[in-house]
Amino acid sequence: MLDARGRIVGRNRAARRLTAASPAPDTPPSWLADAHRRQVAGTDVPTTDTPAGTFGDRSYEARPSPTGDGHVAWWLFDRTDLVRAQAAVRETRERADATSGLFSTLLSSLNVPRCAEVAARMATDHLAEAAVLITPPTGHRYAVTHALRGQRVVRETRQIDPLTVPGLDEALRGFPPVPARWINPDAVPDWVVPEGFSGPVGSVLVTPLPGHGVPAGALILLRSDTEKGFSSEEEVFARLFASRAGTALSAARLYSEQTAITGTLMRELLPPPLSRVHGVDYAGRYRTAMDHERVGGDFYDVHPGPDESAETFVALGDVAGKGLDAAVLTGKIRNTLHALLPLASDHLRVLRMLNSALLTSHHARFATLVLASVDRRDDGSVRLRLTSAGHLPPLVVRTDGRVEEMPTQGTLVGALPEVTARTVETVLAPGDTCLLYTDGITEARGGPLGGELFGEERLRQALGECGGMPGEALVEHVQMLAAQWLEPGSRHDDMAVVAIGAPRNGHPADDGAPAGGGGRARRKA
Repeated sequence: MLDARGRIVGRNRAARRLTAASPAPDTPPSWLADAHRRQVAGTDVPTTDTPAGTFGDRSYEARPSPTGDGHVAWWLFDRTDLVRAQAAVRETRERADATSGLFSTLLSSLNVPRCAEVAARMATDHLAEAAVLITPPTGHRYAVTHALRGQRVVRETRQIDPLTVPGLDEALRGFPPVPARWINPDAVPDWVVPEGFSGPVGSVLVTPLPGHGVPAGALILLRSDTEKGFSSEEEVFARLFASRAGTALSAARLYSEQTAITGTLMRELLPPPLSRVHGVDYAGRYRTAMDHERVGGDFYDVHPGPDESAETFVALGDVAGKGLDAAVLTGKIRNTLHALLPLASDHLRVLRMLNSALLTSHHARFATLVLASVDRRDDGSVRLRLTSAGHLPPLVVRTDGRVEEMPTQGTLVGALPEVTARTVETVLAPGDTCLLYTDGITEARGGPLGGELFGEERLRQALGECGGMPGEALVEHVQMLAAQWLEPGSRHDDMAVVAIGAPRNGHPADDGAPAGGGGRARRKA
């Protein structure tokens, strides 16, 4: 019972028990005093929310009952359980929303170290004062990521003994987590505690990071002795967070492994960079049919001889089809040609053995090739032996602008039981260049009116203006002409161009490095 001035002037037995522990037993809590003033002043609107607040450690709802003497009897209804239930629902909803956001953030990075840093930082934002994330070892060293709330994440690689941290060895092997109350904070080694951690460790939680079939690591959460320990609900939330973090780390690791495998295969499938070898200039350009792809059905290789007196073997080819399927067969052809290098002086024999290998494979594709054996002479000229297997004829660009078509011809490989081919020989004087190219150049479709092929005749006319042009500039010019001829947005074939040139100065330079720079342009063993 409150008087007009808001003082407690009467109370029943339950109210006496409630106010007995209050430091001011005759003064109502502030929320009730405010509601009383509004009630007495007549400003309390019946449609407003019912006054509610805490009294001690309990929650109450107050309803007024005015008396005739100016006093107001306030009936307090205990709603502690309802408030706690609502808080639990709200906390559960917030955690669910946070978990969803956390998972989206974790999956946004497919880099393993970055993902570990994000997971550790988010753990300090939502779960603990400090977090330590440990991923499976590489050899005897573990990647350890330390995060301290509000500080920079630190990542290091170090040797650790998981047995020194209670529950860590089990977590790294994917076993269920040990309850936090079972872990003695004093048993945590110094390397676990991040630099700058405030005060002694008061509570520790170790939980596994489940992955795709194998554990993705373990997460250690630390709270100082000034913070409360982990509740059972928080431990459940920590395990849920750890499962999401483990999924993200596994996805990042799988992506990294697949990227590494793809990169290794791509390096083997991509044509090598070319340069001067044994006094002869080589240049090449390659463009796939689809701009977003890196490999396709065209290829070229330069295989230098063991010394300057031996011939260099050059191959350029075009596999039927485009994209990765065609690239797989180009890889097989290139490997087969490399294995046949001891026989490279006999072009027809090489083609026949390659044809037999393709006919016995599961591939149903065929290929066209042009082979060249290159020998530099003492006078600075270059002797070429050229053999076509169903491929476009090589073109020789003389220094005076003449363009000569080499009359080599033959059947394609991988389609017929027998292969026939004719080898021709020519000599490049200093400044002359021999151009090998695929039909992606001549069959580029577009032009001013659209739909017209670039064609061999237009290519020869363009080359007639390139007499004496260095090989690098020549292949770049040919690729540029074909690209400009293409109708914007149109589909086109793979394009490959290789130039073999006799240096204009007629003297060999320092060219001890293989043409491929680590690719296929390498010396025979």
